[in-house]
Amino acid sequence: MWRRFTSLPLFFSHLQQVRRADELKICQAFCTEIVKPPVEGESNSRRNIPFVAFVLGGPGSGKGTQCLKIAETFGFDHIGAGDLLRKEMHSDSENGAMIQKLMKEGSIAPSEVTVKLIKKAIESAENCKFLIDGFPRSEENRVAYERIIGAEPNFVLFFDCPEEVMVKRVLNRNEGRVDDNEHTVKERLKVYKAITLPVANHYAKKGKLYKVDGTGTQEEIFERVRPIFASLRYILCSPAAMLPSCRHKLIPTEASDSN
Repeated sequence: MWRRFTSLPLFFSHLQQVRRADELKICQAFCTEIVKPPVEGESNSRRNIPFVAFVLGGPGSGKGTQCLKIAETFGFDHIGAGDLLRKEMHSDSENGAMIQKLMKEGSIAPSEVTVKLIKKAIESAENCKFLIDGFPRSEENRVAYERIIGAEPNFVLFFDCPEEVMVKRVLNRNEGRVDDNEHTVKERLKVYKAITLPVANHYAKKGKLYKVDGTGTQEEIFERVRPIFASLRYILCSPAAMLPSCRHKLIPTEASDSN
């Protein structure tokens, strides 16, 4: 079972208001409220608390690049839903064959399949803190994640970027993708606005969304991201000390089963 960080929305709301306040004082207040020493006799499963952040943004918003920087700087595992699907597609599993068939048809994998791959990646990891990049892409994805995992993300990092900037970045990145032309990029942005933005809005209403200005250089954007994760390092910097065994078995909560 995942324990929810119930005060995290309040913390990030406060952090947005006092972004230049002393980082240590902010985090000490947060840690005082959230972090408690292990109770003698408490099972490891109670203490193994995966910390999950969804990372959302349009194509060309820079979320993938920033995920790599966050992972390298703050020790998060970077999980890309697309990477998991591609890896599974090349396996000999039944799901792999199904994913390959769907991709050839231009369809997308069922939400349940994607979520179960994410769940498996978290459960098999040695780490306790995860960035899930580019997921959920739709309300259907979100609902499936919360139903199967039995918990919401701890917070959602959203890269806000003007459409013209995203189009320019995608056209200039020279990855050789057949869909990297202006028409298809704009079509992808239409889909993003119609399907993915409602997910961001959902978490914004719940106080879990932290919006970052996605314009500027990679370094400039990361300087806006850094304080968010720097403020969490007092809680998450020592998985070995705080979460002794970081292999998790994710058990849906009873509350989630009723949704």
